[in-house]
Amino acid sequence: MKILEVRDLSVYFDNTAALENVSFDVEREGSLAIIGPNGAGKTVLFRALLGTVPYQGEIKWAGDARIGYVPQRLTIERALPLTVQEFLNTKLHILRANPSEVKSLLEIVRLQPAILKRPLAKISSGQLQRALIVFALIGNPNVLLFDEPTASVDPSSEEQIYETLHNLEDQRHLTTLIISHDLSLVYRYANKVLCLSGKQLCFGVPQETLSTETLNKLYGAPRKYYEHHHEHGHNHVHN
Repeated sequence: MKILEVRDLSVYFDNTAALENVSFDVEREGSLAIIGPNGAGKTVLFRALLGTVPYQGEIKWAGDARIGYVPQRLTIERALPLTVQEFLNTKLHILRANPSEVKSLLEIVRLQPAILKRPLAKISSGQLQRALIVFALIGNPNVLLFDEPTASVDPSSEEQIYETLHNLEDQRHLTTLIISHDLSLVYRYANKVLCLSGKQLCFGVPQETLSTETLNKLYGAPRKYYEHHHEHGHNHVHN
């Protein structure tokens, strides 16, 4: 059963196309990865799905879809004297959500409760990313949109973010849409991939869709990527 259907989606800014004729769908509890070079329209797509930019075409969410959004970075100044708890309280207040749910959410993303008292400016990039995930999960969404979940974290935190994604899928039965430049993440966590470069270049199962030819066309140059085969316990590297 589909939770999202998109047909012939186009977005224009000052008569310039940011996206043209994009069509795809997402199954319930599925995971869609959106890939493409910088300026390909990936974040514009998210903005259209969230209803924050005008668009042409059709975006049809299921009636029970509840959307959480994890941005690539905070739009507020991290140096503000704001603790993690105060940051989370803003959404708890808006949604009139039960503050007790924060404890279970911290466990899912593997953050200790003590972090709630720390200023946003004093936590690591990996901890901040997981705090943003907690923020997005307040209110019990069944769809999460992730914009570059590992882009702003240090390498040592990447695996923790991967584990967090896996835990969310297992424990919360979420549908996830993930913008990423990390093709290893696509193979590990996505059952469908959407390739964008202003227009749609591909949509399908990663192992079937992401040929060397497709990736070269998408990025304009040969690109090394990793194909994960969990059932065999090893990876293949393609050039």
